[in-house]
Amino acid sequence: MKQFMDRDFLLSTETSKVLYHDYASKMPIIDYHCHINPREIAEDKTFDNITQVWLGGDHYKWRQMRSNGVDEKYITGNGTDKDKFKMWAKTLQKAIGNPLYHWSHLELQHYFDYNGILNEKTAEMVWNTCNDKLNTPSMSVRNIIRQSNVELICTTDDPIDSLEWHQKIKEDETIETKVLPAFRPDKAINIEKPDFSEYIDKLSIVSNIPITGFSSLCNALSNRLGYFDSMGCKVSDHALDFVMYQPASMEEIESIFQNRKDGVIPNEKEQLQFKTAILLFLGREYHRLGWVMQLHYGTLRNNNELMFHRLGPDTGFDCINSYSSSTQMASFLNALNVTGQLPKTIIYSLNPKDNAMIGTLLGCFQDSSAIGKIQQGSAWWFNDHKLGMVEQMSSLANLGLLSNFIGMLTDSRSFLSYTRHEYFRRILCDMIGKWVENGEYPDDIETLGSMVQDISYYNCKGYFNF
Repeated sequence: MKQFMDRDFLLSTETSKVLYHDYASKMPIIDYHCHINPREIAEDKTFDNITQVWLGGDHYKWRQMRSNGVDEKYITGNGTDKDKFKMWAKTLQKAIGNPLYHWSHLELQHYFDYNGILNEKTAEMVWNTCNDKLNTPSMSVRNIIRQSNVELICTTDDPIDSLEWHQKIKEDETIETKVLPAFRPDKAINIEKPDFSEYIDKLSIVSNIPITGFSSLCNALSNRLGYFDSMGCKVSDHALDFVMYQPASMEEIESIFQNRKDGVIPNEKEQLQFKTAILLFLGREYHRLGWVMQLHYGTLRNNNELMFHRLGPDTGFDCINSYSSSTQMASFLNALNVTGQLPKTIIYSLNPKDNAMIGTLLGCFQDSSAIGKIQQGSAWWFNDHKLGMVEQMSSLANLGLLSNFIGMLTDSRSFLSYTRHEYFRRILCDMIGKWVENGEYPDDIETLGSMVQDISYYNCKGYFNF
């Protein structure tokens, strides 16, 4: 029997052990999509206890605690931090087969030098061990990033953001890790939302461009794109229900926008027409700037109306949406490609049934302007577990070129989540090691080692031009 989560955790062959320990593990981390707060890096935040860094905002854990019948008081409510931690420990011991079990113990091992088990019996001791370590300078935000070997971080930022904390980080010579903004214009696209008009007013003020119609909206966004670009931004991100394509004339788009300014919510077709028009505009702008466009889709959000009104969005009440339109996605990419303005694009679906569809769609728009110009994003959110990663990478290997894959990201709000890159690299090396030892690829360690280093680091660095 193998020891629990030892040095060779998830590495089942001799080849996979060599690939991970001698090659993949040595690579720095580029975390090109996450939701951490740059202010906390600039101010070098410290944490009073493990609950603050582990459970504050982590809806992955919140969902499992609810599944274990834990009262909301001990999840997002006014329970003490210690009681919340103990409730998490009580839940974690039941999470066999869940990535949270592995992630939690990897974090305990790497950041708190604790190689034991967290459960109901050990919770008190682990609570004290973690808090003692958190009270040392080595566990400030910057030092966590430093010891995680993180070279670059891309945050997620609204177009109206001042990026003041990015500027402070940029000016602070004691911060070795590069922290860049990423452009997330969802609020300017979601014309059906109640706060759309209010947001457009804010965008107008920040850009100093009166937004009187669709054209001036595009001008305001272009203004903000220029500012983000001057701050080092190289990537955008979009959260979509699906990647749509519902073309309309400019007259129709202007009419939809004017009606919305007058308080008329557009119907479903008009919403798709507006969103298509603005996404096409932004796609062309990304191409002009040399940015990468990320398209995240397939989420059915805020399903529990009662809890949404109580806690708001991103609190653990989203699920996978089964709807996807390969026809519209292909048409959207083609509309940009036909004019030579298709940017580098990463496509993420929350629904794993889309793996093969995305894998075949990529090949329709690859060209010599970039290696792996159109990418399938890493297994995301409900899929970033062992099975999900293996299925995504196996599908990509079958239908495209796994060797050109740009690898993992945390998509996290926690500074301890960098161990997800280790988790991914171990799974990658084990998958490739099995293929080699099964005679499906030559036992050429030099080529294989270069391959896993590329997927872990070099492909990403080159793809984004970091």
